[in-house]
Amino acid sequence: MGLDISVMIADWEWLGGVPPRERLARLRNAWYADETGLWDIDAPPPAGDWEWPQGPDAACFAVYDFPRTAGSYKAHFWAGERWERLRPHADPRSRTDLDALLLGLIWGGFDGEAQHIDPGFFSEDPEVSHGLLVARSPGSVRELALVWERAGPRLGGLRAAFTEHAAAPGGWVGEFDEFVDLLEGWGRVLAEASRRGWGIVGVSG
Repeated sequence: MGLDISVMIADWEWLGGVPPRERLARLRNAWYADETGLWDIDAPPPAGDWEWPQGPDAACFAVYDFPRTAGSYKAHFWAGERWERLRPHADPRSRTDLDALLLGLIWGGFDGEAQHIDPGFFSEDPEVSHGLLVARSPGSVRELALVWERAGPRLGGLRAAFTEHAAAPGGWVGEFDEFVDLLEGWGRVLAEASRRGWGIVGVSG
């Protein structure tokens, strides 16, 4: 579980301009462009939690920087673990919506088999899609954004149950506010991607 994760919103038409086997490479190549890419040392510092690339693909994708996670996938994994402990004590509406939200993004479910990648858009060849952790098309994004709109305002009502049943002070996402911060970050990602009609891609390394 030593993976990092970089979560991006991306223009699906731009990615779809090349065959499925080449799409992840297109995103990575634009992301790591040596002279005009995201990490151009001469570029101004990013504003807020979003990092926008430089150069010719600047309008095609952006990376969301989840606060206080140091880019580690562990925070997202442990948010799912905390939810497993919390969910039996959540009200039914919150349970239904957070199940859908987290199963769609980061939680493997009780059997660990939940899929976070929409079929068909990226290649299913593991050598080509190595490192792909999340891939949601604009349609999936819109559905998850609607779920978040319902679930987000009710998170505060879970504080007592989280503290009693899911808290792990000192651990990853061990406090309720950390749990909420992470989910609100995903909410911002979903809202921005949905507003633009874009998809979401999460890659490791």
